Amino acid sequence: MLLRLLYPTLTSMLTLIRLLPKSDRDKEAEILALRHQLAVLQRQTDKPKFTWPDRALLAALLHRLPRARLRQLPLIVTPDTVLRWHRELLRHRHAKASRPKRPGRPRTVRSIRAPVLRLAQENPSWGYRRIHGELASPVIKGAASTVWNILKEHGIGPAPERDHTTWATFLRSQAQAILAAHFFETKTLTGARLYILAVIEHATRRVRVLGATAHPTADWVTQLARNMAMDLQNTGIRAKFLIRDRDMRYPAPFDTVLQAEGIKVVQTGVQMPRMNAITERWVRSCRTELLDRTLIWNQTHLLRALREYEAFYNEHRPHRTLASAAPLHPLPEPVTTPDQLADLHVHRHDRLGGILHEYRHTA
Repeated sequence: MLLRLLYPTLTSMLTLIRLLPKSDRDKEAEILALRHQLAVLQRQTDKPKFTWPDRALLAALLHRLPRARLRQLPLIVTPDTVLRWHRELLRHRHAKASRPKRPGRPRTVRSIRAPVLRLAQENPSWGYRRIHGELASPVIKGAASTVWNILKEHGIGPAPERDHTTWATFLRSQAQAILAAHFFETKTLTGARLYILAVIEHATRRVRVLGATAHPTADWVTQLARNMAMDLQNTGIRAKFLIRDRDMRYPAPFDTVLQAEGIKVVQTGVQMPRMNAITERWVRSCRTELLDRTLIWNQTHLLRALREYEAFYNEHRPHRTLASAAPLHPLPEPVTTPDQLADLHVHRHDRLGGILHEYRHTA
């Protein structure tokens, strides 16, 4: 608001400086011309609207003139209005000067607010008294009501309202032990429909394309489950949960084989694909980067393309969840020194005839 008042004030000062070298006759002629323009504008326009800077500047310029002199001026407002503006301006200044700088209780310092909010976010089942008890020794010396006020300001309720585990919280806490499976389909040039079964690890984002066929029989799907269980044992992965949808292509022996290996099958809700969002996201990537850009001849061609994409996805493709690293390859040391930047050469390696591009630094 002060910046808005500063502009008309500076403009008026510059106008005053410009008027100083003029003679009295020139000033009087200019005043008469401006008064005539003002009279013309008053006949053509409705009641004007003054902003706060306009009121303050006009009141400051005219408050020294007596009331009789103000009544003689052709103002677009009454002299009483100008004097009222001046009184309000003084009242506002006096009220601001007499107002205490920090009324009421001082705000809680950031060093206390930050750990309170952090503990509330990391421990949804804790109430304000539990958080206060956790921080009473190292941080907070006051009452538990301080924690209650901090949580209330940020829209966080007490423990009974936050005492539940969401699906996203479960996935993050159990990511090391979760697998996710999904059936999806594609078509060949002849119109034949082929079904693909893939499994992804939540923690590492590693993908395993188990197989593809035109007839996903119960024996075929069960054999893929056995192959996956043996592959997990060979790689030393101890999975406890496998998320899948309610597709009818999963036979009962599929779940039995996994349960025998200590893996509990968790089915998603009806029409709730977000419960298996990681796999759904991979299926979309596979379609966008491979299947929509490839003409599939037959099942053999599809399996070869999927194996190439599986290797590309696991060994090279960057993942935002993994800080732009690949599931099977961590990020190399960054190139920072001038000598390394001078010798930086990026080499491209093509897969599947140039559909997939891999870029690597060659020394």
